[in-house]
Amino acid sequence: MKAMILAAGKGERLRPLTLHTPKPLIRAGGVPLIEYHLRALATAGFTEIVINHAWLGQQIEDHLGDGSRFGVSIQYSAEGEPLETGGGIFKALALLGDSPFVVVNGDIWTDYDFAGLRQPLTGLAHLVLVDNPAHHTTGDFCLSGTQVQDGAPGADTLTYSGIAVMAPELFQGCTAGAFKLAPLLRKAMAAGQVTGERLQGHWVDVGTHERLAEVESLIKGAL
Repeated sequence: MKAMILAAGKGERLRPLTLHTPKPLIRAGGVPLIEYHLRALATAGFTEIVINHAWLGQQIEDHLGDGSRFGVSIQYSAEGEPLETGGGIFKALALLGDSPFVVVNGDIWTDYDFAGLRQPLTGLAHLVLVDNPAHHTTGDFCLSGTQVQDGAPGADTLTYSGIAVMAPELFQGCTAGAFKLAPLLRKAMAAGQVTGERLQGHWVDVGTHERLAEVESLIKGAL
């Protein structure tokens, strides 16, 4: 099973750090964020990695190379223009192949064990959800047993972690260009084709300087 790390974001809220450094190469605990993913994926047995990039993307390629020093093989999907999450994954499908693949947002930090995703996919997607963080208290989706459903007003919701397994068929009918992922997931949920799980452990969406500092504290606490 291949894995894709989404690394095309510009990181506006992390300026000035991201003016000259792509967000996935911002360091936490002295290590670029994307390297935590590469090492965790390699440990879990995912050795074929696809990384998309746009803003300062050549820096990502120059830093990571072919991935061999992390025990993985990396292919890159360069985006000349921002394609959003759905469009970025769709563009990379030729590199990902015909089988289900793992997707990980490059701007999160977590101690989640990716080995748990090496299970047969029973629908079109499997999402890893987290308790709603302070910056997203309304959440995204509901988890009923192992089925994920769209969050209704007043429902007990969880937040999408940015970690998932997806089947290429999720993108059936899509065309090249920029588009969001959420509508595809919601359509699949309505058809009962999305399963999920609740993440146990640490997870931070590293979107601001304050949350980057939170990751630094978690890493120091683990040493």
